[in-house]
Formats: sequence, structure tokens, C-alpha cells
Amino acid sequence: MRLLKVATCNLNQWAMDFDTNLRNIKESISKAKESGAVIRVGPELEITGYGCEDHFLEQDTVAHSWECLKNLLSGDWTDGILCSIGMPIIYQSVRYNCQVFCLNRRILMIRPKMCLANDGNYREFRWFSAWTLKDELVDFQLPNDVAEALSQESAPFGYGYIQFLDVAIAAETCEELFTSDAPRIALALNGVEVFTNASGSHHQLRKLNLRIDAIKSATLFCGGVYIYSNHQGCDGGRLYYDGCSCIAINGDVVAQGSQFSLKDIEVLTAQVDLDAIASYRGSISSFREQASHKSKLPFVKAPYKLCTSMNLQIFPTSPVKVKYHCPEEEIVFGPSCWLWDYLRRSGASGFLLPLSGGADSSSVAAIVGSMCQLVVKDIENGDEQVKADAVRIGQYKNGAFPTNSKEFANRIFYTVYMGTENSSDATRSRAKKLADEIGSWHLDVPIDSVISALLSLFQTITGKRPRYKVDGGSNAENLGLQNIQARVRMVLAFMLASLMPWVHNKSGFFLVLGSSNVDEALRGYLTKYDCSSADINPIGSVSKQDLRAFLRWAAIHLSYTSLKEIEEAPPTAELEPIRPDYNQLDEVDMGMTYEELSAYGRLRKIFRCGPVSMFQNLCHRWCGRLTPTEVGEKVKHFFKYYSINRHKMTVLTPSYHAESYSPEDNRFDLRQFLYNSRWPFQFRKIDELARDLQSKQQALPPPVPPTPEDESTNGSGMGVVAAGAANPSAGL
Repeated sequence: MRLLKVATCNLNQWAMDFDTNLRNIKESISKAKESGAVIRVGPELEITGYGCEDHFLEQDTVAHSWECLKNLLSGDWTDGILCSIGMPIIYQSVRYNCQVFCLNRRILMIRPKMCLANDGNYREFRWFSAWTLKDELVDFQLPNDVAEALSQESAPFGYGYIQFLDVAIAAETCEELFTSDAPRIALALNGVEVFTNASGSHHQLRKLNLRIDAIKSATLFCGGVYIYSNHQGCDGGRLYYDGCSCIAINGDVVAQGSQFSLKDIEVLTAQVDLDAIASYRGSISSFREQASHKSKLPFVKAPYKLCTSMNLQIFPTSPVKVKYHCPEEEIVFGPSCWLWDYLRRSGASGFLLPLSGGADSSSVAAIVGSMCQLVVKDIENGDEQVKADAVRIGQYKNGAFPTNSKEFANRIFYTVYMGTENSSDATRSRAKKLADEIGSWHLDVPIDSVISALLSLFQTITGKRPRYKVDGGSNAENLGLQNIQARVRMVLAFMLASLMPWVHNKSGFFLVLGSSNVDEALRGYLTKYDCSSADINPIGSVSKQDLRAFLRWAAIHLSYTSLKEIEEAPPTAELEPIRPDYNQLDEVDMGMTYEELSAYGRLRKIFRCGPVSMFQNLCHRWCGRLTPTEVGEKVKHFFKYYSINRHKMTVLTPSYHAESYSPEDNRFDLRQFLYNSRWPFQFRKIDELARDLQSKQQALPPPVPPTPEDESTNGSGMGVVAAGAANPSAGL
């Protein structure tokens, strides 16, 4: 029996913070060694952080990476343990995303990434090139200072594996796990038993199962040990890397790390039986046949033993049940951890949220409340780093620290209800009740006097005073009056965020939180430069339907009972006067329901539908409920307002990325922002198809609508045809 103890880790790295990143790497290696592991795998580009983006184009970034690696190898960190370290490397003037295998203060092999991630949020081809040579390892000349420090002039560079005296080890990097012709297949047929994967995978709702299934499948068909490591946390951008590092053998997961955590470092280990791999592979006749005539791959010989023999004190690690969070838990824990990282690294003293008493702002408030609960819980569990950050941010003195989440929230979280004559007592009451449950410092600020002053100024300039539509005003007047209220709230929110710490004799500033959701952004149902304009937004790519489910869940599990009442209230902006015969409602204003908006969003982005293919898909989806003409009118209405308002995406508040149909313009959903909103060619085509379908439908018996079992849901609850299947690995 060959027993091998391996370790992997979740690391909370920060792009371009080399000191923090190197410190985390060293501590993770120390923990792995303390556990008795002889292999330690770290995440992709762990020295620099994954999210450096165009900083990767700077020569400094590569140079500093080598300086950190030299520091690591100059000490005893790699003595007796094989470490996989991620960093950018330039070879013959080409930059590669690499894994550097180090043991006993020497570089055994450098493995450049062969399949780059270049869709969704990923742009690796902008900064790196893919390694394409598969039949040889080249000799890489180490930088002079590194060569002198290590007494090593060069190292093997390329695709291959390391052959130890008792085990063969090779690497994959992130995207290579999901490719059709994965490198591990040829490596497994060449006898490689242990695979490492350094990853930079971000969180997205309902996607973890795809990643776990890929990891399990990687060893189910070819056998072997798969050691997966990932980043965890906000490393400086919109993404939250959701950890969940794990170890699998022969299709079974034997160790799984947390998906969401405030910890900077989490190390997990497993004892694996390599003879079980040989037995497993030997039982598969097709594997034996393919391996017997597979072309040989290049390898590096390493004259070391890593395994231990059979010992009654050491047992192979048993399989574990994989833990998945429900979507409601993902909505609260992912953004909570992202907000904590942003807060502690930004230098801010807390958050300020315009709290309207509606579903969206209340969701954000609940997420901040959950963050405070997580902080106190981790302090109780002995996390000294979380404690130190909380003491600094909360400005505790004389050895005091947070012991109660409501008390902590009162120090670092301000909520403000900015009411007008159009606001109802119900929303004012709900906002106050929720603030009390969370513990935030709550303000109730009437802003009618500011709005009246602006209208008087306008009247002085123009001689006219606008009126609401219900009072006989035009659409232009009605919209202008609503925008004034919304924009005054934005200005006041930023003023309070900058000055309230001073009022309370605190140092620093507060970050303003936004609360627009992904559906409203897609439709453009928000005022440009209103309360949706903030510093950051934790729910900006979460759908309204998911938020309402989250509110129901949080009312129970976070003990914020007022959220139940908030969720049950009809969504309203409260920007128009309330009359006995009129009450402003979001879905009426938009001309579509939030359920319809989610359908449009998924078809537009995930299934890559333009107006015509969206119409065709929805004709099938809504068959028996709407006529083709009615479907066509709905699709045209959506695309009209989507295109009119697309310019708002260029100034959308940086938002936590959670949904695969996010319209975020920064890098995820790249499209023009000036459209011909009449879409003459496409809308004409829809009208022609609708007339043709309508005439055919009239000549046939009434159709039988498809049952839910008949529809292909693709995990989204919506059948889709014709427009092409979604890429299951996108955005993992």
C-alpha cells in the first residue's frame, strides 16, 4: 500500500498586494507541513492574485513574482513538501500563466497553462498566451538573481509530468478541467496518478455542482487523485472567488473546503491510497487498451520518495458528502463575505444604505446584517485576523471587540429613510423596524424641502412648474419630477456617508451601498445617478425573483422577521403621488412582470438570442397562453426599452457578480450603448413570423401546452429551443 498525504487550500489573496499574498502562501505551506502533507497545491496566480488584469502587462508584476518566489525558496518552506505555486512567467518574450513545482528549495518543473479562459468574466488571452507544444519540455533559463540564490541555472518548462520514485504527478490549471480534450486524459494514460489544479473560479448562483461534477468526473473515468485549489474572497473587483477547494479520488470527493468564509487561509488534507488507483484503472479494460499504445509524454525525473508504506496508525480518508448551499444561502453568504473584504481593504469605517422599506434595499440591509453576524461568529471561533479587522473598522478601544452583531452593526452601518410627500407610512415603518432588528444607526430624513427648492429654482429660470401625470402633467413632467427625488437622495446619501463619521467623532468615511437588481438594470428601470449610483452594490446581478425568495428565507434564518412583511408588499418606487384611485407599481410602470424580465434576460445573454430568436423561443414557451402576435408585442416592448436604456449600464455601480445574465457593461456583457431602438429589420421580421404562425395556428386544432416534464429547463426553469444551448462551463 502506497499512502500519500496531500493538501490543498482556499486563499484570500488581494491583486497586486505581494506582501499579503506571500504571507498567506507561507502560512498555508506551514499548515500543510504541520498536518504531515507532502504535496501542497495553491490557487491560480496566487503570488500576484488572479484579478490583476492589465497589471499583468507590466514587467514589474512578473519581476515582483520572481522576487516572491526567490524569497519562498530561500527559506525552509519547501523542505520536504512539493509545492505548486501560481505566477506569471515570460519565456522568449511571451507571457504565460504558470504553475511552478518546487521541492527542497529547487524548481522541479514549470507548467504553463494550455487552455485559457476567455469568456464571461475572463479575458486571459488579453494578458497571456496558451502553451501549445505537447511533445517536449524546453529548458527555461531562470532570472540571474534567482539562479544565484538557488544555485540552479534552469528548469524544465512545458507540458509533461514529474516522475518521482514512487508516484507520478502532473498539473492542470482551472479552465483545463472543463475542456473537451483535457490534458489529464493523455497524462493518465501515461501513468500519472496525481493531478493538481490551481484555479481562479468565481461564484455564480447554482453553478457549484457543475464544478464538483467536473472534478469527480476527472477521476471517475481515468482514475487518479485530483487536488483542486481555488481563491476565496474579493481580490479587488466585482467577483467573489468561492473557494470550495477539494480532493477527489476515483470519482469520490474525500475532502471539501468551505465555499464562503471570512478566513484568509483554509487548508484541507487527505490521505490517499495510490494502489487503489492502480486497481481501479486495471479493472477498466478500455483504459488498459488505450494506455497500452498511447504516445509517451515528456517527464522530469525527481529522485525522491513521497509515499509512506502501510501503517496501522494511518488510514486512507473516506469519501464525504458534498455540501451545497441553497440559492438563498448563496445570496446572503457570498455578498456578505465580498462586502467584508471590500470594507476591510478599502480603508472605510462602514456602510451607508438608503433604506426605502422595499424589497431591494431591505435585501442589502439583511446582507450587511448577516455580515455582522458572520464577523461576531468568527471572532467567537477564535479568528484573530477577523477580530483585528473588526476592532480597527469599528474603532473599539481599551481591548474591546465585537461580541454582539447588533452592537457591531450600530457602529459600522448607517441606514437612512429619505421620505417625501409620496412616501407611505407603511414603507417608513418597515424601514425602521428592519433597522432596529439589524441594529443599524437609522435616520428618517424628509427631503421635500430640498425638492421644493429645486422646483422653485426651475420655475424662476423657466417660468413653469412641472406637474405629476395624475395631476394633469405630461409624461415629460412626470418623469422629471420622479428623477428629481431620486437624484436628491443620491446626493444626500453621499453627503451623509462622508460627514456622519465626523458627526459621531469617528475617523474615516462610509461606503454608500446601492440596491438595484439585475432585472431593473436589464430593463433600465432606474434613474441614472440616483440611489442606484453608489460605491458598490451587493445585489446588482441578483434577480427580483431570487431576492424575494431570499427575503422569505432570511426572515426565518437571520431572525429579521420584518422581511416577511416587506416581501409580501407589492414593489413600488413611491415617486408619484398616492391617490385613492392610483398607486404606482413597478410592474405596471415597466409594462412587464419580473418573471418575464428574468425570461428575457436569460434568453438574451445565456442563450444568445436576438429579438427574432427570442420571439421564436417564447412562442414555444408561452404556447397556449399567448398568441404569436401577443408574444411579438412583448418581445418588441422589452427590446425597445432595453436599447433605450442601455447607456445606463456604462455608469452602473460596481456590483457583486452572481447571475449569468447580468447586463454589467464593464467586461461581462460587452455591447454598444447607442441603439436604433425601433429595431426596424428585426421587428419587421417578428411581425411577419407572427402573422404566419397565427394563420397556421388558426388552421390547426388547439395545441396542447408542454408540461414542465416535457421542457428542457437547463437549471433555469425555462425551456429553450433553437437558439443554441448554454455553455455549462461558462463563468465557473
